[in-house]
Amino acid sequence: MCNKRNRKKYRLNLETSSIAYWTIRVMHDNPILPLVRNPHKLLHRAGLTKGQKVIEVGCGPGFFTIPAARIVGNEGHIYAVDIHPRAVDRVKKKIKKTALTNVTPLCVNASNTKLPGGSIDLAFIFGLRSIAGGFEQMIFELHRVLKPEGILSFEKTRGSEEKLIKEVERGGFAYTGRHGRIFVFKKKGE
Repeated sequence: MCNKRNRKKYRLNLETSSIAYWTIRVMHDNPILPLVRNPHKLLHRAGLTKGQKVIEVGCGPGFFTIPAARIVGNEGHIYAVDIHPRAVDRVKKKIKKTALTNVTPLCVNASNTKLPGGSIDLAFIFGLRSIAGGFEQMIFELHRVLKPEGILSFEKTRGSEEKLIKEVERGGFAYTGRHGRIFVFKKKGE
């Protein structure tokens, strides 16, 4: 009985996950979206510049991944992280199509990226409404992988601004300001 119930729950989670992925893919691969939601403008507001090593949390089908890779250039690198294998496969196809060599797609949980500590200049999280592994664990992991004085940028999607700031600051970051809907934090010294 328990096994049957667990299989049903797993199947339901998988179906829900697939529906969410396809919904996001249809939205993000829409050629009109960049006209309404300019990825380059948002990424510049988040602090991306040439030569940075960057982690994109919740890359989805890669709406921000390719523009981010172009901004950091060949001297920089993008780690496109998502927990959904179809999202990572989609990013791999886009990388191949654009012949970019400075992107590494990773099918991992953002709460445990396995990236080396202190190796990333900037992390950004855009449009992610829920976080597998929990928000607090993800913040601790991003704090671990960011270099001293590294930047963490969030696009606020919902909820209290004050709560977001407090939760991120509790994870070892200092709020430095916002640019539109992009909230920017700096990693505090050890």
